[in-house]
Amino acid sequence: MHDPLSAGRRLASRATAWQAAATALAALACLPFGAPSALAAAVGGGAIVAGGAASARYAFGGGVQSGNAAIGRLLAAVVLKWLVVLGILVLGLAALKLPALPLVLGVVAALAALALSALRR
Repeated sequence: MHDPLSAGRRLASRATAWQAAATALAALACLPFGAPSALAAAVGGGAIVAGGAASARYAFGGGVQSGNAAIGRLLAAVVLKWLVVLGILVLGLAALKLPALPLVLGVVAALAALALSALRR
């Protein structure tokens, strides 16, 4: 029996794993520039990972629904993702005073990993 919800959950967890690995690599690459830079890269990539995980959990958490409800959950999940991402990035920049360039590097690394995981079968 084919279960598209479990396939979606599997793809989302695979993308999250790729993003976490890319975030760790970005943080390691920033380590020679100091601990704050490495932490900033980890927070930037972690924001994308956390947003994606929250989005996937919300999008696939409703079970089988009508088409309108499923599309509504997907749209709400995208909004939730970017609210989580922006919240963590603002926290990293404003509250923790992390350097902006490594923070953006972590975000870019995690988003690149998302694109690569989508291309891989």
